Amino acid sequence: MAKHVKKRSETIGMPPGSLVYVGDKPQKEMTITIENYNEHDYDEFSKTSFRECLVFAKETSHVTWIDVNGYQHLKDLEYLRECFQLHPLVLEDILNSDQRPKVEDFGDYLFIIAKMLRHDDKTNMVLTEQISFILGTNYVISLHEGDADFFAPVRQRLKNSTGRIRKAKADYLAYALLDLIVDHYFLVLEQLGEVVEDLEEELVTSADAATLNKIYSLKRNTILIRRAVWPLRDVASKLDRSDSVLIEESTFLYLRDVYDHVTIAMDSIETYRDILSGILDIYLSSISNRLNEVMKVLTIIATIFIPLTFIAGVYGMNFKYMPELEYHWGYHACLLGMAIIAGVMLVFFKRKGWLGKKW
Repeated sequence: MAKHVKKRSETIGMPPGSLVYVGDKPQKEMTITIENYNEHDYDEFSKTSFRECLVFAKETSHVTWIDVNGYQHLKDLEYLRECFQLHPLVLEDILNSDQRPKVEDFGDYLFIIAKMLRHDDKTNMVLTEQISFILGTNYVISLHEGDADFFAPVRQRLKNSTGRIRKAKADYLAYALLDLIVDHYFLVLEQLGEVVEDLEEELVTSADAATLNKIYSLKRNTILIRRAVWPLRDVASKLDRSDSVLIEESTFLYLRDVYDHVTIAMDSIETYRDILSGILDIYLSSISNRLNEVMKVLTIIATIFIPLTFIAGVYGMNFKYMPELEYHWGYHACLLGMAIIAGVMLVFFKRKGWLGKKW
């Protein structure tokens, strides 16, 4: 079972701004990919240290996107703080991979946290990865734990100079990255919907203990998705109403579009939550009805055998002077009487409708 809550025991009692990685990703070499562009020029670089990125922080004629994969090494983040004059609490939030999505305005830059979602087809679980953004006047820094290239479509748009992304400033690039994260939400929700439909069919045809495990697994996935998506709506709303000089007036319309998409995703999540709650109720009701049917059959059988057991018990007594013991056809008459009693009881139960349609 995937863990949805990270351990924070190492951070207890430490002063604010302490750099302690809270997560479950193994440490690996950090890779930095830099896209430096404007409407006419585009260059891509690969770096291994934030010290090499200082020149881009001071450049004003281009927009610079610094994409960082694997940021668990604390010394590298110290270089990041030196290069871009970041607040220590920003680095602390970046290292806390269980941080809630949020946006904070530090004047010279905006700090944004979002959650990327993806569906693991092998385990049928939803996996999350924290993405941190730092939006400056002419730069965007994105940091994520793993090595998956989630932002490849945006990178391709920059290379091909499609749309207005190369003509706009850094705030539009930040919007494009957030919009791509939200698009992944719909992809995960689509896959979740297919699993829910299959589960509904299974519930009608052949529900068993494995079905219950699938229901609880889907409910955990839904809760995890909700934890990632719900706060992002507040992030989009704050960005849309922000008075920061880092966001152009023309970008607010696109941020409102992100807010609308997140709201649609939230509606889908709530719909799936209701469906799964209904499926769980139906499953429990079907199990209860199945148990009731079994108990009814056992009760009918026991009821039929009560008088037969009584007769057998009476003639099983070893008294010497029992009148029927000497009859030549006594044994056969006793069996015939038992059969007649059982038959009459079955007919009576059938007319009362207690036996069900199978009988």
